[in-house]
Amino acid sequence: MRLALIPLVLLTTLLAVPTAHAAGSSAQPRSERAHVRLDGVDVVLRKHTRQVVTVKHTRGWHARVSLWRIRHDGSVDRILRAADGRTGYGGLVRGPRRHQGTGTTPLGTYRLTSVFGTHPRGDAGALPYRRIRRGDFWVEDNGSDFYNRYRNQRQGGFRWWLPSSDDNSSERLTDYPTQYEWSIVTGFNHRQVRHRGAGIFLHVNGSGATAGCASAPRWFIRALVRRLDPDLAPVIGIGR
Repeated sequence: MRLALIPLVLLTTLLAVPTAHAAGSSAQPRSERAHVRLDGVDVVLRKHTRQVVTVKHTRGWHARVSLWRIRHDGSVDRILRAADGRTGYGGLVRGPRRHQGTGTTPLGTYRLTSVFGTHPRGDAGALPYRRIRRGDFWVEDNGSDFYNRYRNQRQGGFRWWLPSSDDNSSERLTDYPTQYEWSIVTGFNHRQVRHRGAGIFLHVNGSGATAGCASAPRWFIRALVRRLDPDLAPVIGIGR
């Protein structure tokens, strides 16, 4: 699917969009950002961004997930699309207003930074990749310096032993072999604002809604992992 030319720079002052900067992630200065609307989702582009994933809420916790390529002439190609995407059981909320444990998916635009999963490195694409090992966690302990970071329990620095019922429990990655067969890390809350939430990924669908991430069918995530290129500054835009 090829879309018409889009005046990206001119859109900067026309759209009011939740941004990764507002949600606690690194971003360009406001005056340097360009905006584009894809599948009804307003996306804030970083400098050099040429790959965009959109998550368009459709109903309930369902969403349509697409991969787009922006050409240097401003035209846009849709590369992949999956109708059966998922969002959080708690609905959607603006990134700065999100609170840990609410099951909400943050609206806005965020970088796609790395991938982790259950396969060898050779099966992954160009983004930095980490294969899940025994004792690997995503830290959600608000008292830890490693909040919202990937870490193994042997490294210490967080209370990995806390039960899942505790507000500061972390996520043992090996507990989710289906969802985390392939999981793409977003830049949401990269600045580690406590209680805002940790571990917002784009991962393989489970049996229902997510706990705040976005997800898509396995074939889509696998194809996406192969295509994402750090040189194209990929971002994800989540919208209603």
